[in-house]
Amino acid sequence: MKTSLVSTDDAPKKWLLIDLKGKVLGRAASQIANILRGKTKPIYTPHADTGDFVIVINAAHVKLTGKKLTDKKYHFHSHYIGGMKEYSAEELLRRSPERLIHQAVKRMMPAGALGDKVLKKLKIYPGDAHPHGAQQPETYELKY
Repeated sequence: MKTSLVSTDDAPKKWLLIDLKGKVLGRAASQIANILRGKTKPIYTPHADTGDFVIVINAAHVKLTGKKLTDKKYHFHSHYIGGMKEYSAEELLRRSPERLIHQAVKRMMPAGALGDKVLKKLKIYPGDAHPHGAQQPETYELKY
């Protein structure tokens, strides 16, 4: 018996549509990260990109539990002296909900070239509309 390793080119890729309206951020981000990596498929290979494309809609309607809206802080730097910016999760959700989802999923990815490549397959939109109708995405329901 041999273990077969699938290359990136051999792995079939689908487009999945995930609606985050009323979903909890951390639980949704962990499932999205698994889909992007390909861990939900039987052909998962750790060193290859075997995951699917993910379209996330209604990012502005995601929930955070507990006191995370006010207490959780996100830091960004402009790479200039004194360019440190700090936003609460509530302010970031109001200003740019795409960044909030992107940061949550990015921090669940492996650091390095493979993680960067896999993260490019994530498309996030704050409302219902998205420009990926031609890809015929399948609706995917999150487990919890």
